[in-house]
Amino acid sequence: MLPGVRTAPLGALEVPGTPYSVRVLQEGFSRPEDEDGSFLADCSVTLIRGGPVTALVDTGGPWGCRRLLARLEAAGTPPENVTHVLCTHGHSDHVGNLNLFPRAWVLVGFDLSRPWGGGDDDNEGGGRYVPLDLARGVPYAPHPGYVEVLPTPGHVRAHVSVAVTGTSLGTVVAAGDLFEREGDQGVWGALSEDPPEQERSRRKVLEVADVVVPGHGAPFRVFREGG
Repeated sequence: MLPGVRTAPLGALEVPGTPYSVRVLQEGFSRPEDEDGSFLADCSVTLIRGGPVTALVDTGGPWGCRRLLARLEAAGTPPENVTHVLCTHGHSDHVGNLNLFPRAWVLVGFDLSRPWGGGDDDNEGGGRYVPLDLARGVPYAPHPGYVEVLPTPGHVRAHVSVAVTGTSLGTVVAAGDLFEREGDQGVWGALSEDPPEQERSRRKVLEVADVVVPGHGAPFRVFREGG
């Protein structure tokens, strides 16, 4: 962690706020399975809602399809109400249920598309690619001032995190695999395509986040000296 920064478990799965609240629908996990290097894993799935944008950050793997639908229903947010699906990167445990959201704008890493044509659940008209400057370090804001996608490369080159401002605890960042979990020092580097770049991205997020939702663990608070 950064000098002068400490963390602590959030101890909850929802952070209320105005206009946006943040709710972790699925707490990610990762644990070794065998000596061959395989492991059991699925990612955190986070719902952002309350304003004009209703966003899902990551979708989990396809093996969790029914679980995701059930948790969206329990949260009172059916798939057709999701306006944006913001996948932090393209690994299979993060993008496995994109097909559940044919009416949503879909971001995977640095690539954004929006639905076009058809207008029915099958979206027969296909999607339309929307150019962005995330690869050049320019954030993408589905709701400027409140919901912002930040380029946070390192785990993979095209990796993003989603920041939500104005919650009761300040800024919440759904960070994908930028952070494996709280206290992941000695772990995250082995999974990184570019550890020095990821270290820079982690520092950037820790400078602004009050809560982090990591890719494979429970959400945690961030405290800075003097804050």
